[in-house]
Amino acid sequence: MGAADVIPGVSGGTIAFITGIYEELIGSISNINLTALKKLKNEGISSFWKHVNGNFFVALILGIAISVLSLAKAVTYLLVEYPVLLWAFFFGLIVASAQLILKTVTKWDVKNVIGLIIGTAIAAYISTVHVTASGGEYWYIVMSGAIAICAMILPGISGAFILVLLGSYAMIIEGLKNLDFMIIGLFCLGCLVGILSFSRLLKYLFENYKNLVLAILSGFLIGSLLKIWPWKNAMGDAPIVVHSDGKEDWMMANVLPGNFIGEPQILYVVLLALFGYLLVYLMDKFGNKSEKV
Repeated sequence: MGAADVIPGVSGGTIAFITGIYEELIGSISNINLTALKKLKNEGISSFWKHVNGNFFVALILGIAISVLSLAKAVTYLLVEYPVLLWAFFFGLIVASAQLILKTVTKWDVKNVIGLIIGTAIAAYISTVHVTASGGEYWYIVMSGAIAICAMILPGISGAFILVLLGSYAMIIEGLKNLDFMIIGLFCLGCLVGILSFSRLLKYLFENYKNLVLAILSGFLIGSLLKIWPWKNAMGDAPIVVHSDGKEDWMMANVLPGNFIGEPQILYVVLLALFGYLLVYLMDKFGNKSEKV
């Protein structure tokens, strides 16, 4: 999840779905509430730890933190030096993920079909937006974290790309690379506020409208394929252009292999896409079925 979340266009929520921990993640986050504090006060830390699923969070947060801090440089390097191959791997991964979630919808009716279409349209629109945004003040970093974390736990909606739209991506990536604890701390504060609020809504929706939610999330994944398309040509000097005033542009356009500026690497793209697809298929086949949605 940490590796996915540093790439504009890929969602950590997608990885949570693939690995079968998505509902446990949402449920555990929503359990961090006043009831948890009461248990801590009246019943002790053991009851509190069990209520919030503490062991799960320790493993998850440790994995994400290690991945983000260790892979931020590597992933951004691959995004610049081998973008076609990196996008190809994630393209196959997202296709398989969408297929996997579609299979979990137990009943298809008009409402769920409309949800699938709406989810696809929303993600497709976000994927094709070319905007210029600015930001850099401390309060803006907190707000960016709160908004981005909501996207990060939604399959198909990239939290990193939302940060690009908000104009905070370059600053936060640089903060991670340079271990700027002020920026990291403010961003984490925003993430904490956003995820505690949004997880409750998601839990309610899963409990009451599960098939509809799964259909919409499947649409998010399908629509996000526009952003994951391997062959992209820069519309400027680099995928993300940071201007002197702190504004950021996402300057990429999808093209066909024949119109790609550079080596299209079709064979490697197909192989890596298949590898991503098979990876999801095998994780689903041999993973813990009791935790699948």
